[in-house]
Amino acid sequence: MNTKPSVSFENTEVAFAHKSNASLRKMYGLFTLMHYPFWLHTAINVANWGLKWKLPIKGMVKYTVFEQFCGGEDIPACRPKIEELATYGVGTILDYSVEGKIDIASYDRTKEEILKTIREASRMDHLPFAVFKVSGIANIHVLTKVQAGQALSKEEQDALGRAERRIKELFAEAYRAQVRIMVDGEESWFQDVIDGWVKDAMREYNQKTAIVYNTYQLYRHDMLRKLKDTHHDAVANGYFLGAKLVRGAYMEKERDRASEKGYPSPIQPNKEATDRDFNQALQFCINNKQRVFLVSGSHNELSNHVLTELVDLHGMKRKDERVYSAQLYGMSDAISFNLAKAGFNVAKYLPYGPVAEVLPYLSRRVEENSGIAGQSSREYLQIKKEIARRKSLPKRA
Repeated sequence: MNTKPSVSFENTEVAFAHKSNASLRKMYGLFTLMHYPFWLHTAINVANWGLKWKLPIKGMVKYTVFEQFCGGEDIPACRPKIEELATYGVGTILDYSVEGKIDIASYDRTKEEILKTIREASRMDHLPFAVFKVSGIANIHVLTKVQAGQALSKEEQDALGRAERRIKELFAEAYRAQVRIMVDGEESWFQDVIDGWVKDAMREYNQKTAIVYNTYQLYRHDMLRKLKDTHHDAVANGYFLGAKLVRGAYMEKERDRASEKGYPSPIQPNKEATDRDFNQALQFCINNKQRVFLVSGSHNELSNHVLTELVDLHGMKRKDERVYSAQLYGMSDAISFNLAKAGFNVAKYLPYGPVAEVLPYLSRRVEENSGIAGQSSREYLQIKKEIARRKSLPKRA
């Protein structure tokens, strides 16, 4: 009989133990702003505009939103936060979040930076994964044409070849360093090309354990089926499936494009369907743990409860390397730190890069999470609760 205690996400003392009173008050101010989408959107636009025109606002941006949600402008600047998270049993996933321009030099610079994150992970115990987006190192217009079956020009064929070589270099380096590497999910109109590359890499490098992980965005109604199909391929070809599960990040864009071009939307009809498929995907992965390595990328409390219950129900060790939960740095600390306290594997995505170049990416992530039903309110109330708890403590003599 399982006698392990259930995990609660209500303990704000655990959730914010790494935050000073001043840091907590700053968080309170930011999440108060996230209560008001109009003002949040306005503040983000002003910040992006100011940095673009080189107005003297970098310090203000860096001290507020950047410090809350990012690790620093480069890898060395991230190390204090990596060590801080490790103190509480939470790992870090360095996420180079500069959005590349559409040119060879930019793609090569991004590839070199991702290589640095792989090498850093090989040297540090607290970096369980590396991660990258294919759109940062490949021309997505070319990938879109490939998926649509359109003919490529000589220049486009060369671009495709360079993209494939960059991706293969990253996978090869991750394998050499024995660092697990995740490929983020992207838009459906070129995701199939990415899936093909990742499946080939899993067949090559995941023979003994999962080194390469693909991302399954469960807000797509076909994604649970794709996960099961890839598992079938893994069994048939004798490799381990690395699967990162997320709900998804491009819903409006996906629906708008489908409407504009007149094809059925790939997105689930409602949030309930997404939640259902996400939790079923968790169950599928744990049921097939002999062949599947899982990263559950979720800020949803229920899904994290489902994951913990599945791990315990299957009699797995809570530190089993086949199962991780992951959240964004600066968000859902009540989930991350309480899971870690209870002995589960947890990692925070830690975006980094020059302030002006990271802010566009960061803006979308903040707005995206503030738009999730109840997300910003839950964060706000938890921070408020912890401030009140600390105020009620007896003052030291």
